[in-house]
Parts: sequence; structure tokens; C-alpha cells
Amino acid sequence: MASRRTARAGPVDLGRAPFAPQVLREYALLADGERGVLIGPQGECVWMCLPRWESGAVFASLIGGAGGYAVTPLTRFVWGGWYETGSLIWHSRWVTDEGIIECREALAYPGDPHTAVLLRRVIAVRGAARVRATLEVRADYGSRRMSRVQATDGVWTAHSGAVHLRWTGAPRATRTGTGPLDTTITVPEGAVHDLVLELSDRTLGPPTPADELWQQTEHQWSRVVPDAAGSIAARDAQHAHAVLRGLTPASGGTVAAATMSLPERAEQGRNYDYRYAWIRDECYVGQAAAASGGDALLDRTVAFVAERLLADGPHLQPAYTASGARVPDETELPLPGYPGGGARTGNWVNGQFQLDTFGEALLLFGAAGRRDRLDSTHLRAVGQAVTAIEQRWAQPDAGIWELGDARWAHSRLMCAAGLRGVAGIASRTDASRWTALADAIVADTAATCTHPSGRWQRANNDTRVDCALLLAAIRGAVPEDDPRTVATYEAVRAELGSDGYVYRFRQDARPLAAAEGAFLLCGFLMALAAHQQGHPVEAMRWFERNRAACGPPGLFTEEYDVDQRQLRGNLPQAFVHAALLESSVRLAQPWTTVRHWR
Repeated sequence: MASRRTARAGPVDLGRAPFAPQVLREYALLADGERGVLIGPQGECVWMCLPRWESGAVFASLIGGAGGYAVTPLTRFVWGGWYETGSLIWHSRWVTDEGIIECREALAYPGDPHTAVLLRRVIAVRGAARVRATLEVRADYGSRRMSRVQATDGVWTAHSGAVHLRWTGAPRATRTGTGPLDTTITVPEGAVHDLVLELSDRTLGPPTPADELWQQTEHQWSRVVPDAAGSIAARDAQHAHAVLRGLTPASGGTVAAATMSLPERAEQGRNYDYRYAWIRDECYVGQAAAASGGDALLDRTVAFVAERLLADGPHLQPAYTASGARVPDETELPLPGYPGGGARTGNWVNGQFQLDTFGEALLLFGAAGRRDRLDSTHLRAVGQAVTAIEQRWAQPDAGIWELGDARWAHSRLMCAAGLRGVAGIASRTDASRWTALADAIVADTAATCTHPSGRWQRANNDTRVDCALLLAAIRGAVPEDDPRTVATYEAVRAELGSDGYVYRFRQDARPLAAAEGAFLLCGFLMALAAHQQGHPVEAMRWFERNRAACGPPGLFTEEYDVDQRQLRGNLPQAFVHAALLESSVRLAQPWTTVRHWR
């Protein structure tokens, strides 16, 4: 993406960044739907926004700000960890000079829109567990120091700006000056010790016992995440579903990522705020949920997209806050940022028109309709999306990659795919009209965006191949045996594929990896396309290569640096997890029965 001029925020009290940044592959995510926490290998919480995803951070070490919360062994250790199946309950595990320590960690689930409850249970697996716990809540990206800090009956309370906090389990903590609360804890072998941190933008009510919070969280995760039986990678598919549930609040707006300003490429100005709900990504999530039988997640995405369409119609924005409000303008914070990037909030996507979102919305509604998940309100939203396509399909737009306006082939073909996909749940009259419009869009796109070699090209004035054009056949705009489909598949494989990874498009004459990282979404699209083309072994190669492009917690970013084997961009990226979930289900189907997936 290109950079834009941004406003600058006022002065911020930088304080200090208490934890050095780690490579992204080492961070785990805790999330409760309403917000998330990133935890590193030292048990350090380096990122958390409150009360909502797009709010100011109370832990901002990830981007060079103040604020953090750590539970760390006192002696040397090596680190590992894992998620409990079908949940975002994380176990940090440290093998130390003295024994083995685990810390079971979660945000109490499901989350309250105003209050986050961070649960940490120190477990002495072998030998006594000796850990240091430090806490410094610094609201508004580190600018608000803790105040009114006091302990009553061993329970700490304080404020940080508008944030109220309560910390239980650290009665012997001390504080020097205006610094963090600090304590050491010793847990006998075989025993556990609970730490509960409550953060809210409202006055806190009576506390709930830790055991009760853990039981509720375990039960709710087991209820909302299906087992992914029948997929080719059941464990990873189930984990992807859990990540998507963790990124989706009760309002239904799945955020694109939990973080902001993590650079796609060092010192290139490509660091963006992804803590918002992109309509396209929302539709990818919903279609993955429909394919895998996750009707509760599907329902949330359908409701969110329908509400936005009914409110804005043909002027649908590419992205909204998770609650459906306008995305704020881009603003630079006076923080160092993650190494290689700056610190930006907001996103200039709020000024773009992205045509393909209407087609993606129709594909989502079509998938929901085939599962009998649409009501009259949703059907009115279908009408709004169709009307928008009728009015705007010939207009230039910013496209899937949010570049300059052009008549992008992908955008128009997605509109055709959506019209075909929703025609199957429409009346005979509407189905005939919508299919005719889809035919007209495809014909016009073919007249202007067919490359001399017979494949689709990016736009009438851009002859390059684009991996996004694989979606034309995957989603049913054109048949899988259409000569343009086959030629596009072969061109993407030859020109954009490298060592099992796929790039969006060729930026310039440099090698692919010199311009940007491989796009993991594109790798999973290639797997779907290969399967659709009758190459199941090749499809599995693409799938397996790309699902391995993560760290120990199994989280994916947007891009993968193939040379350095590092994650690039914001973490975790929702549409990559959606693509993994959907492809793990689709590739389990015999390729001989596959046509297009809608």
C-alpha cells in the first residue's frame, strides 16, 4: 500500500518501554472478542487496547510506549507454549534452572464491552515456581500514569486516565515512586497461584472468584468453537476458528488484526492500523465459517455487513470500527514504533471506494442463505448490494489491494460472482435479472481486461497478472474450465509463485521477495485454485507450505518474509486465518466433485 500524509497527535508522556520487542513469531494472543493482549516469551503483555479494539493502548511496549504486565521466572529459562484446543487459553511454559513453570493465561470469555479481566495462573509443574510479577497500566498509549494506587486487604486498585484497575493475587507488591507495582511470588511444587487483573472504563463491581472465571471461560470457548472434523488439518482449522472468534466482538465486526503499526517492510512507511473491520475481510470470515459449519460466527458477520449496507447502501465504506462507526483519519503518535516502523492510528481507507466489497457481501449472503441463516432484514441488505452494483460497477475503485483508482478486473469479477452466488436464493425474476447483469459485467471485463496470452490482466491499463484474479473462478464469476481461468492459474503459478509461496503481483523488475513479503492469503488461494483445477497433490503442497508460515503460537500475519522466515505486518491477520480455515475444509472434498465454491 502507498503511504499518505497524516495528522500528528499532541505530545505524549513517553515514560519508558519496559520490554524489548521480540520478533512477531514469538507473540501469543489472548482475546475475548472485545479486545486482545499480545504476550511475549518473558510472560510480558506488550499490547492491549481498552475498552475496545480501536481504543488507546494501556500496554504499549510493542510500539515503544510505556505500560506492561509481566510474569517472568526469576532464574534462567527457555520458553515454549501452546493453546488449549479450540480456545485462546494460552500456556506459557518455562524450563528453568530450578524446574518447570507454566502460566495459564486468558482474557475471561466472552468479553464485556467495558471491562477486561486478564487471568494468569502460575503453576509449579516441577520444583517450586519463583516468578516476578510487574504491573504498570498506562492508558492512552502510555501517556497516563497510574494514580490513586492503594491496597486494601491485599487487593490493589488504581486509575490510569479514565481506566479503573483492580489487581488481586499480589498482596506484597511494592511501588517505588511513580513506577510499576512489583512483587515476587513463590509457588510450592504442584500448587497454583492466581493473579486477576480487571481493567474497565467504568467503576468496577464486586470481584468474581478466579475459579469461577476460569470455569466460565473454558465452558464458553468449548461452546463457540466447532471441532473442524472432516478438514485436512483439524487442529489448525479449529485454532483458526478460535482466533476469528477472539477477533469478533458481539457487534459482529471482526477486526482485521489485533495490532497497529507493525511494518510490512522495514523503513518503507508501510505500517498501518488494522484494528478495524474491513467489509471484504468480514465476508471472507463469514464464508469460511459457512464452509466449516460455524453458524454462530457466520451469523455475526452477516448481521454486521447487513447493518452497514442498510445504513450506507451504495456508499458502503471499505472498513468500519468493530462497532460500525467511521474509521478515524490517520494520525501519527510521537512514539518510536515497532523497529522498522512508526506509530499510526486510524486508516486512510476511510476515503476509498472499493467495488468488490458489494460482490463479497452477496457471496456472504448467498452462503448464509444456503444454510438457511437469512431473515427479511438480511434480504433487504441483499437488495441494497445489488442496487449498488447496478449503479457503480463501471466506476474505477481502489481495488482489493487499496491502490490508486482503476477499473480493476478483480473488483468487477467479484461483483459478477456475488450476483451469481446470490441468484440461487432469489426469486426467479430476480435471479434472471441478476444473472444477466453478471453476464454483462463479465463480458465487459473480458473486452477490456483479457491479456493477449488469454489470461485475465489486472486492469484495462495494467497488463500484469494478479493473484487475486484466481478468485474469479474460485467464487464462480466464470467456470473453472474457462480458458481465461486456466491461463490465469498457470500465469500466477509461473510468475508469482516461488518456493511454495505466492506474491500478490510483480511490483517491478526486482525479484519478487525484494519488493515485499509473500502474501499468505494468496498462498491459500493458490491451494484452492490448484484443487479446483484437478491438481490435489499440488494443492496440498501450497496449503502445507503456507500453513507452516507461523510461529509457535500458530498465528499468521499478512506477509511472510521467505528469506528470513519471519512474519511481517499486523498480528494476527484475520483473513489469513479465514483462508486457512476455508481451504482446510475445501481441500478435504474430492477434487472430481469440485466446481466453484460459493
